[in-house]
Amino acid sequence: MERDTLSCFISDHEGFYGTIKNSPQDFVVVEMDTHGQLVNSPNVQEKHTKRPQQSQANKRDDKSKPDDTDILNQDCFDLNLILGPAMTEELEHFTNKMRANEICDQEKAELSLGTYPDKHLRAVVHKAVRYNFPFLQTVTNQSEIRVREDPDFKELASLSSEGEAEEFFRFIDAKVPGSVFTFLPDDSKEHRTSVHHFVSRRFGKLVETKSFTDQEKTSITVRLRERSKQPKKRTIADCQEEEVTLYTAFMLRKDNLETLEAISYMAAVLGVLPSDFTYAGIKDKRAITYQAMVVKKISPERLLDKVSEFERRGMQISHVRPVSEPLKLGRLQGNHFDLVVRDLKPHGKNGLTELQQLVKEAVENVKNRGFVNYYGPQRFGSGLCVQADQIGLALLMEKMEASVKLFFTPEDGDDLQNKAKRHFLLSGNAKESLALMPAYKARERLMLRALHRYGSGQEGCIRGWLSLPHSMRVFYLHSYCSRVWNEAAKYRLQKLGFKAVQGDLVWAGSETGLKSTTEELNAPQVHVVTSEEEKEEVFSLDQVILPMPGNSVKYPENLLGQWYRDRLAQDGLGSCRFRVTPLKLNVPGCYRALLAKPQNITYSLRTAEEPSLSLTFDLDASCYATVCLGEIMKHNLS
Repeated sequence: MERDTLSCFISDHEGFYGTIKNSPQDFVVVEMDTHGQLVNSPNVQEKHTKRPQQSQANKRDDKSKPDDTDILNQDCFDLNLILGPAMTEELEHFTNKMRANEICDQEKAELSLGTYPDKHLRAVVHKAVRYNFPFLQTVTNQSEIRVREDPDFKELASLSSEGEAEEFFRFIDAKVPGSVFTFLPDDSKEHRTSVHHFVSRRFGKLVETKSFTDQEKTSITVRLRERSKQPKKRTIADCQEEEVTLYTAFMLRKDNLETLEAISYMAAVLGVLPSDFTYAGIKDKRAITYQAMVVKKISPERLLDKVSEFERRGMQISHVRPVSEPLKLGRLQGNHFDLVVRDLKPHGKNGLTELQQLVKEAVENVKNRGFVNYYGPQRFGSGLCVQADQIGLALLMEKMEASVKLFFTPEDGDDLQNKAKRHFLLSGNAKESLALMPAYKARERLMLRALHRYGSGQEGCIRGWLSLPHSMRVFYLHSYCSRVWNEAAKYRLQKLGFKAVQGDLVWAGSETGLKSTTEELNAPQVHVVTSEEEKEEVFSLDQVILPMPGNSVKYPENLLGQWYRDRLAQDGLGSCRFRVTPLKLNVPGCYRALLAKPQNITYSLRTAEEPSLSLTFDLDASCYATVCLGEIMKHNLS
């Protein structure tokens, strides 16, 4: 199967040719919230200004779904966005001189990072500097933040190594109760005692240490103490501190801009982290899109102050209001689309006079029968040379160096980002490539910064991937699994036809559950179709679901199940556990309905001068308008 050729359609109408996304105005996407209301509707602001407190039962139900809000909060921090390029360069110059023992003057042994009146932003700076430079100590004097060498780090580095000391201090800063850090084996009891004494003296209230022997080698383990189970008496200060945490909701309109790119820019302007923004879904780049967002630690007034700066980058902010909680990925009913298809032409010899009939037949067929629920081209990234699923495959095979080379494979263009990528692949010099990489390319800059510090070998590449937020890392694995799902859907229809057959998996939930079959189903009630049920046609094709590969899904019990096994083995994943332990990634898998249907579809055809077709329809979350259009037109679109 060709990489982007999804030629298996379920309707038999003729279709027509046309072009989409001639301009962003031709592809308008408006998110629908969980109530089915458009996020740009005037009464959204009033409706969501106050949110009721969730019951404990509802909170437990929320935990049954992956919480990408929690995942995003595991960000590693890009100082270039937080401090700005000039200050980051000055900080790196300072640390390089400090590590080379080139600072003799006591007055120059400290560096001021500037004044930060906002205490939340000060906390962000402290955490980011400590993460990137564990050997530094950050000190606040009134609102000014200064950095200097951390004597505790220097002492531990003399007892172990700089690498171990860095890992240990990151372990301490993460403050994960019950987590364990293990030093390398050490045969010297006297030396181990020195390490025990250092850790106990400096971090005794936080940790406990002990030595253990494994295969005649003795190591020291350090465990962060569990939090006290005794409820802490709440003080007035605690309550005041809680009240300081702000959440501001807003509606973002963006024009020809990636969602993550927009967030990176807004975070830099507001002086917060990209992970402080939460959203329900990622929207197309080549489009005008409207979506709900929530930003943490920023007041509505402060957000509104920056409106003019956002507008310069093709972003408009409205519906600004205080709320009590962040958004969660997937918390939307779907999306509403207003599309224009231009340059319409019949596939065959039919003239323009018959175009009206062709369009009507195509729209009615898809309205009644739906379309194959393929993942659209956006799922695989915009790259033509290397797409995200290829990177995902390399990561699943734990080929770290190969995955980084794929990540930096340039396209044909001669813009700055492609020049930076070519320079890295040719020279291996991450620092010089970082200087070339545009500031808005947050992922690439995070990766290059880590490669500059740790090298481009296996370990350095692991550090590079770990420098990206969890959601970015796991995106590539999901992209690979989506590619396999698309191929499985095509194979299923070509080999087993358009009815539910023995061995198929179907959604066997309630009627209410059937409404969700166009979404990714993480824990559905899966039923295997029996031979009797096939004969009696108990289930229809729109109840069939296919698994996304992972370690917690079951596969169909017919030839499609064998196809999955052969397909994964073909890529070297025959025994894959769908876990990439070095990168802290786990893919349990999920289920996705084979078919999807557009709702509330309307159209109008204009044949004067250049024929064009205007379409509006709604799709459930995780369904792609380009795929729906492909079924209507009988033409693969990107």
